[in-house]
Amino acid sequence: MTLAKLARWCYRRRRLVVLMWLAGFVVLNGLGGAIGSAYSDNFSGSHSDSIAAFDLLKARFPSRAGDTADIVFTSPKGVNSSEVRSAMEALFAEVGPGRVPHVVATDSPYQGFGRVSRDGTIAYATVTFDKQSGDLPAKAAQPLIDGAKRVKVPGLRIELSGPVVARAIQPPMGATEGIGVLAAIVILFVAFGSLLAMSLPILAAIFGVGIGAVFVSLLSHLITVPSFAPYVALMIGLGVGIDYALFIVVRYRTGLHDGLDPEDANVLALTTAGRAVLFAGCTVIISLLGMFMMGINFIYGLSVGAILAVLMTMLASVTLVPAVMGFAGAKLAAKEHKRRHHRDTVAFRWSRQIQKRPWLMAGLSLAALLTIAVPMLSIRLGVADQGNDPTSQTTRRAYDLLAKGFGPGFNGPILLAADFTGATNADAVTRFASTLRSDPDVAFVAPPTVNPAGNAAVVAVIPKGAPQDRSTEHLVHRLRGEISQQGLAVHVGSVTAIAIDASDHVGARLPIMVTAVIVLSFLLLLTVFRSVLVAVKAGIMNLLSIGAAYGVIVAIFQWGWLANVVGIGRPGPIEFWVPMMLFTVLFGLSMDYEVFLLSRVREEYLISGDNATAVADGLASTARVITAAAAIMIAVFMSFVLGDLRVLKLLGLGLATAILIDASIVRMVLVPATMELLGKANWWLPRWLDRVVPRISVEAPAVLRPEPASAMGDGAQGGLVGAVSEDG
Repeated sequence: MTLAKLARWCYRRRRLVVLMWLAGFVVLNGLGGAIGSAYSDNFSGSHSDSIAAFDLLKARFPSRAGDTADIVFTSPKGVNSSEVRSAMEALFAEVGPGRVPHVVATDSPYQGFGRVSRDGTIAYATVTFDKQSGDLPAKAAQPLIDGAKRVKVPGLRIELSGPVVARAIQPPMGATEGIGVLAAIVILFVAFGSLLAMSLPILAAIFGVGIGAVFVSLLSHLITVPSFAPYVALMIGLGVGIDYALFIVVRYRTGLHDGLDPEDANVLALTTAGRAVLFAGCTVIISLLGMFMMGINFIYGLSVGAILAVLMTMLASVTLVPAVMGFAGAKLAAKEHKRRHHRDTVAFRWSRQIQKRPWLMAGLSLAALLTIAVPMLSIRLGVADQGNDPTSQTTRRAYDLLAKGFGPGFNGPILLAADFTGATNADAVTRFASTLRSDPDVAFVAPPTVNPAGNAAVVAVIPKGAPQDRSTEHLVHRLRGEISQQGLAVHVGSVTAIAIDASDHVGARLPIMVTAVIVLSFLLLLTVFRSVLVAVKAGIMNLLSIGAAYGVIVAIFQWGWLANVVGIGRPGPIEFWVPMMLFTVLFGLSMDYEVFLLSRVREEYLISGDNATAVADGLASTARVITAAAAIMIAVFMSFVLGDLRVLKLLGLGLATAILIDASIVRMVLVPATMELLGKANWWLPRWLDRVVPRISVEAPAVLRPEPASAMGDGAQGGLVGAVSEDG
């Protein structure tokens, strides 16, 4: 079915379409609620030394293979006071093996050594689970949290840390995301000046994201999907869903203002803006598919979850929106006194000013983008530890207590898993462990523990640095180098080592993924705009926007600039998966604006044949709607910065920054300046390539296309007349 036929079908059967969406929303959400989710924050998936260590521990030391939770407690009376000891031993018994599901061991500070600080005021117990945190139920640590709250001893403070606890206290979705939606509603109302017009993009996004989130939940039963995937899908789905519907509604209004009846206006909207939406959405999906090149299971789930959200919002935009517009009919048109021709807008005058000084404007904007991107050169991938959590969370308070009483390295011990084979035996492992005590980055080395079968050993190594510190990363790599030199069958593992290996793996593959996404996007743009230079220029400018976003997040999250404003605990590495996620999402979203702007420019160029006029008209026709769309995305993305999860703050700020830069400096300055400099070369395509490349059009059908301004008079052409309220 062509888009024109789809538009007419949705218009004429609008009641059926709306009922189908309502039924699908209710049924699928009911099904999702009944089945539930099975999210897993397991960062493994690729072959690495840390995964080999985990597999060996799982086979030879089942009680040590799972993740742990630390019960950290402090008392000015001393942890060995009778009152404190009695209360804590009762708590350890309450949360021990057989009392709490999945707990296989509880190591009390009163039954061993090294778990009480020198001054005797801080101690910790370690609760070991039978699986890694990502494979445990989300609330596996809840009995520990509840038990700690019930202990009432004057002066005694109990905090908990570890990945199992962090997952249990993860806040539900809703609060901060609602702020983003409210901001989007305000922006849309100001833009349209109409409650009816404002409601359509919000309606499409809610239905699209609401159904997409159910699919993400169900997907978690089939593949590894991280617990923060719904947040990412919600963030991206809301942003693109509102924007896609916005562009279609704006183009529908344009058709009404040009004198088309509601059905033909619907066809115009879907065959122009709708086609651009499908193309832009496919670009986002292709970018997200690039994440499959990373070779890590949880990234597959993250990618597919975001893709499902985008697919559903695309589907809602091209079916539900036309149906609801059919109910609204001509009521969506802006009032006559609020309509202005796009050549009477500030945007048109702005574009003409840029065209008068293209070299200066291009140079200034390029210099600004490169300056903002400078911090990107020092980016360090990793996983931030719980010292970055807000102090309102127990994980952060436990982290600080451990660091104070024992040193920051106790928050992320490294485990050496030895397989007794060949020259590797208990004596060899003991000798090697003894040599590590002189390493400048090692705080403590525990004696080797041999398993009951006598065929494996494990050694706990406590670094001096925190889990996220560069010194800890260097220590892991140095240990592996020394193990290799001595020919030992020893693997370096732990949560810290898994994070380091995943960061190295993604860092090595990221350039390959970037190249693949750029090449595919180039081919898509070449197909749509029939221009080599437009496709090349779009790729370069998108990279500039993304580079600037990287620069901002490095300056804030890694260097610590404005850390208090953003609400992060302390500087740390950039989560290894975020640059990859930012690139795929931002490259796709940047292409959205490129498509919406250039499709309008090309439409004007096909009418007038004048490149300069086409660029000015195209920019003026889309400036306000692109600005409104960008403002909505920024509001949605920035709402995630208000939450507590550092990774979502990082992703939200990166996305918001890139959209702001892309919609302002790039689309409103750099694009028109460079297109003016290139002139007719913008549309150059070798004849041999023109014959090879398939044709995909995003321009208005000839039967619906308004007459050129020169033929109709200066104030008659629709352009995006009345697109956004008193506006254009």
